Parts: sequence; structure tokens; C-alpha cells
Amino acid sequence: MAPTIAPIVSPDDIPPGAVMCDVRFYLDGTDARAAYRASHIPGAIFVDMDAHLALPASPELGRHPMPSAEAFAQSMGGLGIGHDTVVVAYDDRDGMGAGRLVWMLRILGSPAALLDGGLQGWSGPLESGTNQLDPVDHPPRQWPQAKMVDADETAQLALADNAVVLDARAPERYRGETEPIDPRAGHIPGAVNAPFSANLSEGRFKDAAALADGYARLGVEPGADVVVYCGSGVSACHNLLALESIGIDARLYPGSWSQWSNDPNRPAATG
Repeated sequence: MAPTIAPIVSPDDIPPGAVMCDVRFYLDGTDARAAYRASHIPGAIFVDMDAHLALPASPELGRHPMPSAEAFAQSMGGLGIGHDTVVVAYDDRDGMGAGRLVWMLRILGSPAALLDGGLQGWSGPLESGTNQLDPVDHPPRQWPQAKMVDADETAQLALADNAVVLDARAPERYRGETEPIDPRAGHIPGAVNAPFSANLSEGRFKDAAALADGYARLGVEPGADVVVYCGSGVSACHNLLALESIGIDARLYPGSWSQWSNDPNRPAATG
């Protein structure tokens, strides 16, 4: 199963009939659903990060654990999204949250894309209120385990010569200078910093050549074993989509730093 749409699309390339999904999400507790109700792309439905795209947070699993295949299927079906529904997702933070939905659908073979530029780059009209689609049948598809790694494998790969582990968080969090959310500051030993914001230039994704050059500088090349993590497995998906767009297959460590830093037996590097 291969998605029939590129992982990133411009507003001009949104396929006719695509379901627009507003996946706004704020770490500071801002009410994302209220922001959606106030103003969104016409026809868009709201997808809730915590309710639809993650299990409840826990120290053992992290802040946004992957939901079961059954729970995700139930959420998507309830939202009116079937296996073959074309989805274009956006947010107002450069794709930081919306990438999670897109990546989850794509690894299951469903056609989904991230809207380049997001809400800020949308030049068309906006609307207020809410939209709701009729529920559809969405039988569960099991998560492909080849697309994910656990903490132990991530630890090994971060120190291996033939692999690259990328930390998608902001540089100051990677370096351990600040940690506003998780128990400890720092990063997984051996990981290199690849902040998701580096995928962008003036709010849009860089072209393929520039993306490829940026990742190559971090040791990422076609055929490399690449793992991406972030704070809780959300913004890392931005990097995964950017990598897919240049032909590089990579995997997610879903627990990410929120899981790692809660385990006192796992070391934290700084600098």
C-alpha cells in the first residue's frame, strides 16, 4: 500500500474532494478546538491530538504514546475518514502537529499530505463554526512495526556508525540549556540535532535539493538507517515527511524524550 499523494502539498495542489483536517495543537494549554471554531479553512474538520492521535500520557510511555490500531481506526471512522479518503492536514505552527496525522495515515497506506505553509500560508477565505462528516467504516490496520523503534534500539543506533538518530527539538532543548516540559534536560547520547524548523524557509518547506543538502550534513543519505525523535513523537513527524519527500525512509521513536527522560537509568547528553 503506497499513498497516492505526495507527503507535502501546496495550497494550489490540494486534490478535489480532499478532506481538510485542522490539527492545531499547543504545548502551553491553549484551547486548540476553540481556535478552530473561531477561524479555519472552509470545510475543515478538527482532529484532536490527544483524543484522536495518542493515548493518555504516562511516564512509562511518554506524552503522546501511539494509540492502538483499533483506537485510531475508530477515531478516523468517527471523523468520516476512510482508508481511501484523501486527507490534507494543517495547523498554525508550521506543520508541527499536523504532520503527526499525516505520517500515521501514510504508514498505513492511506493518502494524506501536509499543507505547505499551513494556516499562515493560506490566502483563501476562512470560516468560523464547526464541520462534521458522517461516520464511515474504517477497519483497523495494524501499525507497521518496521516504521517504529523503541528506546533500546534507539540507544544502540545513536552510537552506531551505520545509523543516524535525529532530535527534532529546538537547539536549546537538544543542548540541555532548557527543558520546559520533560523531567530532565539534554538529548539521547549520540543523537544529532535536526530541528524541524530547519526544514522550512519563510514558512514553507525548502526545495528537495536544499532539504537533501541539510540532512546530508547531518550524515543522512539514501540507504542510511535513520531514526527521528522529538519531545513526544509529534514534531518528529515533520522531519519524517521531509525525509520521505526526498526519498529517504526513516523511522520514529514514538516515546521520544518524554519517555527517555522519565527513565533515570537512561543517560542524558548535553552540549
